[in-house]
Amino acid sequence: MSLIHPVVLCGGSGTRLWPRSRKAQPKPFLPLVGERTLFEATLERCSDARHFAAPIVVAGTAHLLLVKEQAAGSPGARIVVEPEAKNTAAAIALAAALLPKDAVMLVCPSDHHIADVSSFRTAAKQAAALAADDWMVSFGIAPTGPETGFGYIKRGASLGEGYRVEQFVEKPDLERAEQFLADGNYSWNGGIFAFRAGAFLDELKIHRPDIAEKVLASVAAGREDGALFHPDAASFAAVDAESVDYAIMEKTARAAMVPVAMGWSDIGNWQALRDARVGDEDGNRARGNVELVDCSNVLAETDGPRISVIGLSDVAIVVDGDEVLVTTMEGAQKVGKLTGAAKQ
Repeated sequence: MSLIHPVVLCGGSGTRLWPRSRKAQPKPFLPLVGERTLFEATLERCSDARHFAAPIVVAGTAHLLLVKEQAAGSPGARIVVEPEAKNTAAAIALAAALLPKDAVMLVCPSDHHIADVSSFRTAAKQAAALAADDWMVSFGIAPTGPETGFGYIKRGASLGEGYRVEQFVEKPDLERAEQFLADGNYSWNGGIFAFRAGAFLDELKIHRPDIAEKVLASVAAGREDGALFHPDAASFAAVDAESVDYAIMEKTARAAMVPVAMGWSDIGNWQALRDARVGDEDGNRARGNVELVDCSNVLAETDGPRISVIGLSDVAIVVDGDEVLVTTMEGAQKVGKLTGAAKQ
């Protein structure tokens, strides 16, 4: 099989893990799980030269310096500099337009944690085999609970390396999520995809010809600058912002999925980050100058002042510079609504 071309999508507003994550340095560029940043870990997962080509990274100008610095260990990495954020359909189309039509792309968000890299790579090869036959392939993440924060994929007929997608389902309420879990044929939609570059653009021309036309125009009028590619800003400004799910995956007749259990997390809030880290015997996760007494399932981290906690469970306490966050894990979904997060 030909090499798989990783396409890593970078960005983020830095609100969901505020105050640790900020607009200037959102979560992809932070070492939240382990010593490497989430972006560096994403590149590392796709670094086996026997199976993967050099990556294409799609990022905005605001994070370009961080991307260049952290991608320095990936030989041959190419960076597409988006003039402005236009969601995932346009970002993927930019990369597809710069690749040979027969190249198989593996689209990876830059801010996910994957504990089992071997299972990820096995699924990537399975997905690439389907994509080479012009299937539009999603990774179907094995659910570990009745999660209401993710969309779901219902598995259909077998395709050998994977399955047809019978249905994409929007984020459910708890009752439906529990039904999906009991059914056994539903997976989380984790936002990891495989496409043949030419097939992706063909599908985009069918379902969202306006996006395809304007992205291709921005590439045609774009310019190279060493490892950087700058699409034409005026053409790209006219592109509609739409997710790849809405633009293609929910419309195509060739949607497929590869099921995988790989210790995946989107690190979407402080509770998800706590669960992605290794805890002590009481389930606590602490970083920095932290003292916990009679606590359980507490996440506490500080870059300076001591945090002292007694008798609490299922809370996050985060000190970053002059900002302090205290939240229950149940309330962690609302961190982005705080004034401090919104006005950073």
